[in-house]
Amino acid sequence: MSLLIKNGRIITASEDFFGDILCEEEVIAQIAPHIDAGKNIEVIDASGKYVFPGFIDPHVHIYLPFMGTYAKDTYETASRAALVGGTTTLIEMCCPSRSEDPLESYELWLSRAAESGCDYTFHMGVSRFDDQTEGKLREIVNRGIASFKIFLAYKGALGINDEELFRTLALAKQLGVIVTAHCENETLVAQLQARLLSEGKTGPEWQNDSRPPHVEAEGVHHLMTFAEMTGAHVYCVHTSCREALQAVQEAQLRGVHAWVESVIPHFVLDKSYTEKPDFEGAKYVMSPPLRDETQHDALWAALRSRLISTVGTDHAPFDFIGQKDMGRDDFSKIPNGIPSVQDRVNILYTHGVCKGRIDLNTFVDAASTQAARLFGMYPRKGTIQVGSDADLVIYDPNYRGTLSVENQEMAVDYNAFEGWEIEGRPSAVTVRGKVQVRDGKFVGELGHGQLLTRKPTHF
Repeated sequence: MSLLIKNGRIITASEDFFGDILCEEEVIAQIAPHIDAGKNIEVIDASGKYVFPGFIDPHVHIYLPFMGTYAKDTYETASRAALVGGTTTLIEMCCPSRSEDPLESYELWLSRAAESGCDYTFHMGVSRFDDQTEGKLREIVNRGIASFKIFLAYKGALGINDEELFRTLALAKQLGVIVTAHCENETLVAQLQARLLSEGKTGPEWQNDSRPPHVEAEGVHHLMTFAEMTGAHVYCVHTSCREALQAVQEAQLRGVHAWVESVIPHFVLDKSYTEKPDFEGAKYVMSPPLRDETQHDALWAALRSRLISTVGTDHAPFDFIGQKDMGRDDFSKIPNGIPSVQDRVNILYTHGVCKGRIDLNTFVDAASTQAARLFGMYPRKGTIQVGSDADLVIYDPNYRGTLSVENQEMAVDYNAFEGWEIEGRPSAVTVRGKVQVRDGKFVGELGHGQLLTRKPTHF
């Protein structure tokens, strides 16, 4: 059945106008000031609401073995949560360990996504680079995965050495693949962790001290040097502080092809949350860690200026009871991550747009359009134009509600933003023209999501 969305205020990264949108055969067929509803057309009245392109989370973990346990979400729970929050496309990090075969790992991650309610694709993790790696990575790229993921942290587990870094970036440049990177100096992290633990500083509040801003900035600088030497295009994930932003900006001025992602927890949470008593601070342990509150202004300013291209989540869902508490006597053993795939868009709108920190076009650009452009999905995704996929979010700015574990779809036993008030939420969400959410509830079909195959564009 065709779908007609009427009377909405249509917002893209560059446009703002009122109109109707007709969706047919999974794509946007017509946009006009007025479109008559014919027979066999479902109509959604968007009067008083925004119509946004479907949002894209460029950084999630769903299937994730980590620190001896597994993330709690499946694609059933994570895609439902994403959709309720307005996200219609997920880019998951496929993260094999150093001992695992990359092609077999990709096939494993792909098999887990079959039940997704939203569309999806992957960044392919490169955790080692030996004589067999290049051929397998080429095959994965041929299958439509146009981005890699590397870690300059987690020494001995996911982290790569400098020779592997050079070979990965050189191959990426040859293939036109963009490389996403977790930037922290792994040696400094390991040494700082060991020193703090030896001093009896074992609680979650010491996470920040083990990975201070200069450790992240040094990791960024290191990546930029290798990107400059190889000509590769790179993308710094979950950038958390002005020191790291400055390292990227300096490289950009030298001509390095570099982009920046930040994630929603770093905009609104600070290190005081890791200091909550009774080990509650473990709920807020992530890497890079939450920073001093004074870092927030730098991130918002960088987002306004578009130095920060995208706002993701680094969604990594681990229960407080039974998983986070594995590190009760050693903060370095706390599984990292703040679950937020459901709440990203609403928090960014409430604390960004409603507080005047960013405008609506920047909001759409950071939460949807730039991810589509950078990762080879635009204009199929990330905008509202004829021929684009009919991924649409009808957003009610008059809604008022409260975030809570009681009303989340995410499969974890807490909500990091428990009790926070939001201003606005998606009232309806479509994926390729199919209504998957109504009135804030998932009403759609699991398995409707498709793998998005992408062509490399970063030559």
